[in-house]
Amino acid sequence: MPQGKVESVPDDGLTTRQRRRQHILAVHTGQGKGKSTAAFGMALRAWSAGWPIAVYQFVKSPKWRVGEETALKALGETGKGGPVVWQKMGEGWSWIQRPGTERDHAAEAAEGWEQIKRDLAAEAHRFYVLDEFTYPMKWGWVDVADVVATLRDRPGNQHVVITGRDAHPDLVAIADLVTDMTKVKHPMDAGRKGQQGIEW
Repeated sequence: MPQGKVESVPDDGLTTRQRRRQHILAVHTGQGKGKSTAAFGMALRAWSAGWPIAVYQFVKSPKWRVGEETALKALGETGKGGPVVWQKMGEGWSWIQRPGTERDHAAEAAEGWEQIKRDLAAEAHRFYVLDEFTYPMKWGWVDVADVVATLRDRPGNQHVVITGRDAHPDLVAIADLVTDMTKVKHPMDAGRKGQQGIEW
């Protein structure tokens, strides 16, 4: 798409302006770093446009603090852009078995998805980040067909971006924008752990 020119114009009877205002479903997937970072960058643009934003983080602990959360919440409180709601489901990296834990990660993820469905039906927000949501889909914690139908048929002009590795093919098929982050190099390859200001 050099210089913003479209490759083809669909025969859908819509004007360029109408087509430009359609809601977007974006998926950031792949093995490389930057999926959530890119989604939060989109959320910054949404905030600047004055859109109400909701972030749902899956498989992240309520104790886990990321810089984007601090920044977006602070921006949401300024009253200059859109308001920001941030919610977390589950506790920690749920694919790691934690002895003694009594939390039901699958049930929490399912309830998180039910809340998103309620918000979409009510058109509660204009921009949604479903961070690491590909994992509950992959693990069977939420029904893929339900996710696909709900997102495909969502009312109004609500934009959704989903992040995480191994995006389901049915999700990829209905998405308007799909980016596959490919790892070329990563500091962890050289034994370096994540660091504040870079990873969180």
